[in-house]
This record gives sequence, C-alpha cells and structure tokens, in this order.
Amino acid sequence: MNELIDAFSKVAVASVADAVDKVCGQRGYMAACIKPRINDKRICGPAATVLEAATDEFVPPQHALDLIDEAPAGSVICISIEGGEPDVAVWGGLMTAGAVANGHAGAVLDGGVRDLTEIRRDYGFPVYARDVSPGTTLGRYRTVASQVPVRIAGVMVHPGDIVVGDVDGVVVVPQARAAEVLAMAQEIDQRELEQAKLIIAEKSLRKGLAKYGRI
Repeated sequence: MNELIDAFSKVAVASVADAVDKVCGQRGYMAACIKPRINDKRICGPAATVLEAATDEFVPPQHALDLIDEAPAGSVICISIEGGEPDVAVWGGLMTAGAVANGHAGAVLDGGVRDLTEIRRDYGFPVYARDVSPGTTLGRYRTVASQVPVRIAGVMVHPGDIVVGDVDGVVVVPQARAAEVLAMAQEIDQRELEQAKLIIAEKSLRKGLAKYGRI
C-alpha cells in the first residue's frame, strides 16, 4: 500500500480522475464544493471514514475522535453527514492537533471546518471541506459509525480507498482497482507531457491533438 500511495502522490489528480472513469466505469471525483480550505497542500492516503447523522442531542463526535487516534498513520479522515443542516463545522483545531499527532495525511469533509487561523498558523494541515463555518455539531449531529462506506459530495468512499486531492479537487480510487487506475493515470500523464512538448515544438494545438487524440 505504501508504494501505491507514494506513486499516486506523483501523478496529476486530473489524470487520476480520468483513469477512474476509464478503469472503473464510474465517476470518482467529488463535487466542486469540496475544496482546500487551509492551504493548497496535496493529500494522498487511504480513507478512514466517519458517518454523522442529525440529532438534537449534545454529544461529542466520539467515533471521529476515536478514529483520529486509532486509524493508521497516513490516513485521510473522511467525514460524511446525513440529514440536518450541512453548514456546521465537523472539524476544528483540536481534531487537527490529534490528526497531526497521529501522522495523518489530511481530512475530507462533507460539512464545514472552523478554527482556520489556528490550523494555518500552528499546523498547516490540509483540510478539504464543503464550506467554512463557526458552528458546532453539538446539538445538531452525532457520529454513528466509523470505518463504514460513506457518501461525500456524490462519491462513495470505502475504508481503504485511496483519496487524492489538490487544487483541482478530490478523487476517490476504489482500493480493489487501485493498481489499474495508477497504471492508467501514469500513462495519461506521460502522453500529456509528450503532447504538450509537441504542441510547443510545432506551435500547433491541432497537430498535438491529431497525433495523441487527447484534450
């Protein structure tokens, strides 16, 4: 797995998205609302998932807190929410401190993040989220499960799936097809590099398209 993660960290996220389309026959990229909210750092790692559901109870997000300590180092913590109002923060400064302490690669949130100044100043930890909000989940959401399949911004995420993201967006690679997706993404990267060189050398986009057929 470590070799796969290292290799995925070196290919374009757009190429990974195209490769998932071709290899898996399904969309792997999340809706554009899932954006980097702290910095432009790339994320790449196996998914560790949390499901939250609407409630009026004032309870801590226990499954998320436990998972931050228990997930393998290098994980991408992926939090999904069901029902309720989505514009509340499911992640903040203390959870970031825990994630940094445990060596995690980033967080992907179907809700909001808060404590941006603290996270930027003290940790530089990459968080990709639907929005930014000062609001708490207490009295609005509770965690109901961890390490279960979840849906974030239109894409299913299973524990262990490879999550890659940068300023282009976030893509989920099904674990069972990861090697095939990687090979295809690497091929796409190489072909685009050659095509770009040809376009520059020939001073013609049409010639590049004619030879490589990719846009």
